[in-house]
Amino acid sequence: MSVTNITSGRMPAHRKRSLTAGLLYLLTFVSIPSLALYSQAKTGNYILGSGSDSSAILAGLLEVIIACAGIATAVVLFPILKKQNESLALGLVATRVVESASILVGVGFILTIVTLHKDGVGAAYLPVSHTLALLYDRMFLLSQSFMPGVCDLLLGFLLWKSRLVPRKLSGVGIAGGPLLLVGYLLIMTGAVGQHNPAVALTALGVFVFELGLGLWLTFKGFDAKAVAALEK
Repeated sequence: MSVTNITSGRMPAHRKRSLTAGLLYLLTFVSIPSLALYSQAKTGNYILGSGSDSSAILAGLLEVIIACAGIATAVVLFPILKKQNESLALGLVATRVVESASILVGVGFILTIVTLHKDGVGAAYLPVSHTLALLYDRMFLLSQSFMPGVCDLLLGFLLWKSRLVPRKLSGVGIAGGPLLLVGYLLIMTGAVGQHNPAVALTALGVFVFELGLGLWLTFKGFDAKAVAALEK
């Protein structure tokens, strides 16, 4: 698709949809710094200190952005994916909503710690602060490990069947989703710690799939023949 066609308004509807979805997928990566930005707020005596809350607030804002972008990706893709399998496409929307809702709950935990810090509640509230930090970690497992694994497995399968993108790319989603779920189960059963470096490896497939998909949809778009086949 040439720049001339895009600027002149002759972009096909399916290309506009893929471009929107691609940009939204790329937007979900803005939250990568969140864990580092949250680290101070999650430390044991944070509410007793005099440090700035700006890092935690910024991280919360970034996670709100990706929660909204996450739902939007599924909503934007739904009209074309439902032509392949409406039930699975609806399932993708539902899992994205649950994932995003879980992210927002986690943000609420951290911002409550920030509120305790701002209010200067004192040492009596240290157990509350510690509990909120632990709850965030548990919610993070649900929102960033379990639900993304389910989402990418569904999306990878739908893209594989429809051939809207190269099968090598959709295959990464089909393989990466279950791998992330394995990492989640290992943590939940206590086999490994949540911050074990090996856990990060189980997220590699999902990372590559979502980044690759975002780039492909932004710069290449859906396969035109696959779109035409779905329209029949």
